[in-house]
Amino acid sequence: MNAYWQMLVSYLQQIPWVSIADSLQWFFMAYFVAINLAYLLLNYISAYQIVRYMREYRANYLPAGLREYQPPVSIILPAYNEETSVVSSVRSLLKTSYPAFEIVVVNDGSSDRTRDALIEAFGLVRVPEAYRTRLQTEPVHGVYASASCPRVRMVDKANGGKADAINAGINCVRYPLFCVVDADSILQPESLSRVVRPFLEDSRVVASGGVVRVLNGCTVRDGMLHKIGLPNSWLPSFQLVEYLRAFLFGRMGWSPMNALLIISGAFGVFYKERVIAIGGYRTDTVGEDMDLVIRLHRNLREEKRDYRIVFVPDPVCWTEAPTDLSSLRSQRMRWQRGLAESLWTNIGMLFNRRSGAAGWVAFPFMLFFEFLGPIIEVVGYVSMIVLALCGLVQLDVFLIFLAAAVGMGILLSVNAMLLEELSFGLYSRPAQQLRLFVVAILENFGYRQVNSVWRFSATIRWMFTRRKRHSWGRISRDGSWQQSHKEDVPVAVAVASSVISESSINK
Repeated sequence: MNAYWQMLVSYLQQIPWVSIADSLQWFFMAYFVAINLAYLLLNYISAYQIVRYMREYRANYLPAGLREYQPPVSIILPAYNEETSVVSSVRSLLKTSYPAFEIVVVNDGSSDRTRDALIEAFGLVRVPEAYRTRLQTEPVHGVYASASCPRVRMVDKANGGKADAINAGINCVRYPLFCVVDADSILQPESLSRVVRPFLEDSRVVASGGVVRVLNGCTVRDGMLHKIGLPNSWLPSFQLVEYLRAFLFGRMGWSPMNALLIISGAFGVFYKERVIAIGGYRTDTVGEDMDLVIRLHRNLREEKRDYRIVFVPDPVCWTEAPTDLSSLRSQRMRWQRGLAESLWTNIGMLFNRRSGAAGWVAFPFMLFFEFLGPIIEVVGYVSMIVLALCGLVQLDVFLIFLAAAVGMGILLSVNAMLLEELSFGLYSRPAQQLRLFVVAILENFGYRQVNSVWRFSATIRWMFTRRKRHSWGRISRDGSWQQSHKEDVPVAVAVASSVISESSINK
């Protein structure tokens, strides 16, 4: 035994640890610099596009000549155990300013009173409506309609997951465009008109997505967003900054390149027939929203069609963010798994000669930075700390590494906050702006790193549990948005301040 141990020690002593340490530190530093520079480039593209958008649509988001041509839209609300929020969501949608729409709520075998709450609130009764099974789903028990609210219908079906519920809704809707909205979300009255506008302006548009923002800290009355405020706790506040960065910088940057790979499952509009043509939403993935958009790209590219998938920065959908670590962990691991599944099943799009910017720019970005990023970040932090403790990394090199990993993250978060205030200005009070600035800095110290650990863990689990059955992701809700808050801002004021003045744009 001693002989084997001596041989192992002798072998380890022959390894050029210093050279390996040098290679590792420069690799991690180069990767962190590359990923943050890529995000920074997206920042500048997004900032330019948002300023351009606000200049064009600051006064009249829909010209009078186009208003009468707004196509009817079917709104699909997939719901599972949403008895506390689904009625408010439906009431919010009923107050939309859009002229022609219907609401189809899909109760996906809820075990709580979601079905009964809808029946009681809107006087729903079962009707002998013809149900066309164009997309295969779990069995449908019945379709319900309301005499008092003719725009509202409900599909009651066996549990099959969110994607299966959306497919059932697609089977039931009557109009050529459908909009998917989460049952725990609130739309502003003009949101639907704004997200549908690209379909009116460009016949090539097949899908359009809007912004999702954090509802925590806001006040909702009778299904309508009454006041806009900031969350009272740190955890949803960190997520608020994340949402600003992801939507205003991420998706806004990809849209002009026609390389947008994801439209949020909480708020997006699609051509029904185009979605049916590719088989609807996949039920064997938790990333059904991203997977659908990628398959749309692939299908339309293969058919050599001229198309557009766009992002609109101001149609806002408000949704409640997790308020506890357990729910947040579950949500982020679910998102990472969905990302992995979407990229893996559509890997043929990577560097495909027909895939355009989506396959040559956006897909590699998602693969090397969004998917591999958490792995390299976690391994990088651990490796650099171990090497520093062993004396194999100099202190100045370690500090440069931290500056690249943390400093650029702070810059991106602060930029997102500033862009929000300079453009839409929903959080206009000085106290709110100061708090957002502090949150944008603090989220890079601990919160982001914990997120990376969760995503790293989700990636490892996905590698070994690919055949796992997918179900609804659940988060605990505190209902704070139904209460009053000191930092509330009236919606009317917030909307008014979201319009950039001519002088501010020209500066």
